[in-house]
Amino acid sequence: MKMWGKLWKNNHMLRDTVVTIDDDDTRTHKVFKALDEICLQFDLERPIWLESTIKDFQRRSKCRFGRDCFIEEKDFDYLELQVLEE
Repeated sequence: MKMWGKLWKNNHMLRDTVVTIDDDDTRTHKVFKALDEICLQFDLERPIWLESTIKDFQRRSKCRFGRDCFIEEKDFDYLELQVLEE
């Protein structure tokens, strides 16, 4: 699985990274592992999965974590995740 993580502020991408998870784990576990790796690279704590975030990800394999998904104050508008390849 390849997942693309992007940080956005004022409709401009600040940073991005692509993470590859190659193991025989379930899709859900791969998503969580990729998110952990993206957060580690961006020096972020793990965001909270809101119901709307989960539904977006299930429908489109893409979602956004806004500022309300993080405990600490952030200097970006949202973190976007997108599955590139399964």
